[in-house]
Amino acid sequence: MKILLVHNYYQNPGGEDVVFRAESDLLGSAGHDIEQYTVANADIGDSTKVGLAARTIWNAGAARKLAARVGAGSFEVVHFHNTFPLLSPAVYGAVRGAGAAVVQTLHNYRLMCANALFFRDGHVCEACLGHLPLDAVRYRCYRGSVGASATVAALQVTHRVLGTYDRQVDAFIALTDFARGKFIEGGLPAERLHVKPNFLDPDPGPGEGGGGYALFVGRLTPEKGIRTVLQAWRTLGHDLPLRILGHGPLADEVEAAAQHTPGVTYLGQRPRDEVLALAARAEALIFPSEWYEGFPMTIVEAFAVGLPVIASRVGAMQHLITPGHTGEHFTPGDPADLIRAVQRFLGRDRAALRANARSEFMRQYSRDENLRLLLYIYGQARERYAATT
Repeated sequence: MKILLVHNYYQNPGGEDVVFRAESDLLGSAGHDIEQYTVANADIGDSTKVGLAARTIWNAGAARKLAARVGAGSFEVVHFHNTFPLLSPAVYGAVRGAGAAVVQTLHNYRLMCANALFFRDGHVCEACLGHLPLDAVRYRCYRGSVGASATVAALQVTHRVLGTYDRQVDAFIALTDFARGKFIEGGLPAERLHVKPNFLDPDPGPGEGGGGYALFVGRLTPEKGIRTVLQAWRTLGHDLPLRILGHGPLADEVEAAAQHTPGVTYLGQRPRDEVLALAARAEALIFPSEWYEGFPMTIVEAFAVGLPVIASRVGAMQHLITPGHTGEHFTPGDPADLIRAVQRFLGRDRAALRANARSEFMRQYSRDENLRLLLYIYGQARERYAATT
């Protein structure tokens, strides 16, 4: 197939960027004709707030450019990863009009939540799910700004009223069954919502474990649950040492806690190959997030090296990790329950857990399985496009 991959890069690099590049490489290596169309938030420049807000809701210029690119290139599928804020949903209809089926990966919950996280004031929030996003403006959910939050709310309402997502997108990709359920609650068509998880390529191969430590890898922010981990390790430090990798607003707090908590070591931000090497020798990954994660690559990488995961029982983690098989669950934000989960884990057959985690990676998150799913979804999108044009 001839496929155009489209992405709006944020100012700060993130997991969506990694997946965009990985899928491009995957499709190209399988012999498909791949091209990319990208914009970046760094290009916003001197745009006025009013002008940027208008383009966020409906960017006619971006729509024309993409339509011209599709028409000139005779693409069969245009796969969008992120259109916010510089492209806008106006591009969907333009692309279909130029002759290509439209696929949209839903990396986050922006279509239904202004901050894209379903998280506010330290807890999960679904106030706008299936409702007018008035609370998003009231609580300044996007960047702490009434104006910016109103822009995102207007974006959501405008395209619900226009039926943009229902009429102009041929296939949606949700990263997990949990996310798919939320998007259905939010009004997206269930028959066009496909589940395709992220993947890891190249495969790093199974690790051997035996390092005698647990690992936390992630951004050091409150919603990632690092404070819960630090409290739990005041008790657990003598039983299972912990190494913390990452950076973020709570870095100073983590560093101070590590200096006074036995068994806790803060390693800061490390290169990905070093993270994988540490994961290959670790006993367990601690994943304590307190919000609805999209699809954490950290978990995919853990399973790839055969590393069991001790995760909070919230959102997709309820389904990605099977207690007693690939890891353990605990109540999010509850240090005492995390302690109990780690103690259960230490009493398990850890070699069996490692084997199970590796098998889960091979079954669901490998290169070949991801390519199969992606091509199936493209085929479904093309069939829907043909039937509706």
